[in-house]
Amino acid sequence: VQLQASGGGLVQAGGSLRLSCAASGRSFSSYAMGWFRQSPGKEREFVAVITWGGGSTRYADSVKGRFTISRDNAKNTVYLQMNVLKPEDTAIYYCAANLARSAISLNSYDYAYWGQGTQVTVSS
Repeated sequence: VQLQASGGGLVQAGGSLRLSCAASGRSFSSYAMGWFRQSPGKEREFVAVITWGGGSTRYADSVKGRFTISRDNAKNTVYLQMNVLKPEDTAIYYCAANLARSAISLNSYDYAYWGQGTQVTVSS
């Protein structure tokens, strides 16, 4: 499967962005999908995950209440709606696919496929 992330950009603090991740190849609905992010000098960190049917989600404490993950299996796309953005949200955001479709995993090692990343920059 190939994943293509898009929607990043430059936004002021308090603003919003919506990231998209389009999948091609094997059946998108077979995967749990996650978003991770990485800032310069820091390790990649978990942001959010959604199970194959969208029935379960989980968020990092740092984004809970501000970010929403969703998916449209008919469009083979997962989204990350980011509201009330903060400068500390600045990072490259990656989408990833977990072959265990019902898994709620915060561990990047559980994800087999990764997109190329999209840059999000939040100015203060």
